Amino acid sequence: MKKRTVLSLEQALSMPYATLRFVQLGWRVIRIEALGSGKGLPGDPNRYIGSRVVDDDRRSYYVAPNVGKEAIALNLKGREGQDVLKRLLRELDVDVFCCNTMPERYVPLGIDYATLCAVKPDLIWAGISALGPDYPEVPGYDPVIQAMAGYVELTGDPNGMPMLCGVPVIDLKAGDEVYANVMLALAERAETGRGREIHVSMLQAAASWLITTLPLLDFNCEPWEVTRAGNEHRKFVPTNVYSARDGFFYMAIGSDVQWRRLTALPRFASLGTDLRLTNEGRICDRANLRRDIGAITADLSMVEITQDLRAAAIPHARINSVAEVGALDALREHLTITHTPDGQRVRMQPMAVDLPGVTREFPFPPKYGEQTRPLLHEAGFSETECSALAAAGVIPD
Repeated sequence: MKKRTVLSLEQALSMPYATLRFVQLGWRVIRIEALGSGKGLPGDPNRYIGSRVVDDDRRSYYVAPNVGKEAIALNLKGREGQDVLKRLLRELDVDVFCCNTMPERYVPLGIDYATLCAVKPDLIWAGISALGPDYPEVPGYDPVIQAMAGYVELTGDPNGMPMLCGVPVIDLKAGDEVYANVMLALAERAETGRGREIHVSMLQAAASWLITTLPLLDFNCEPWEVTRAGNEHRKFVPTNVYSARDGFFYMAIGSDVQWRRLTALPRFASLGTDLRLTNEGRICDRANLRRDIGAITADLSMVEITQDLRAAAIPHARINSVAEVGALDALREHLTITHTPDGQRVRMQPMAVDLPGVTREFPFPPKYGEQTRPLLHEAGFSETECSALAAAGVIPD
């Protein structure tokens, strides 16, 4: 696969996650951050979230999404900075430009597709925003879009408050949509020679995952089918969290055949009734069934439960802590890693899919604006030009 160059005006998580996936392919990713104005901390606010890892602008929350990238700082509010951006596009032969700022800022910053493709007609342009370009002034963060897209209503105890997902799923979904659609655009460009404009609406991307709930509205569904169900599956029973004597586990019964295998086990034989032979009947008796299973498992150890369920080929899993996940045999050798400047090894999440010839070790994220001058020199700017840009407030001193 040809290595590509990505220039990304990015902050927070959604776009940095998308471009991290390009880094994992071995592509060159250059992140642009705003020039500090002296009124606050410069660049991506996520640089300053979490514990201090090595210095003030590379804290713990910032590291994993930004390994393997280069960083420049550029003032795009004026013509000079916008001209620098255009020159970088040309001279570095940029394949993909990304941004996740509000659409109302595209034209004032000179980063809109029409402006940039006039400089480089085969450019692929990808933007993430809350609701897409039809709502240019709407800001968006993952938890807000989770609420708007119904995720919060679908998550949590049915007798409790709505609840956020424990992972920023919409940021990550939006990033994956950029990744997928850039790949599609590159395939199209190989045939047509033309670039493409890609707009990812966080709301629309999130709503595309409502495949098990939204269509039910036109099938006269019951209210409980499209609201919080706690840990229980709305359609497959019993599928829930249960307690053992020494921990918690999740068991999923996805068919009547699996149910028969469960009730064939001596410890679970008492659960078998005529009503419960089908999933429809088990739904009708779900409250009693939840109670009866819980009464059995509460007196068993995790080892006993795992032995039984494994023997019957029943899908199940102990509920692991994040630390335990990182130690799983199925994942331990797939984790990505980086090293701090002083040599500390940092374990990170695995790539979604292992690819041949792709490394799992990535350079530590750069400091704010660290490669600004080297990259401008690479694009043909002289040291005199760089000094003039710094004096004019276009790049850092």
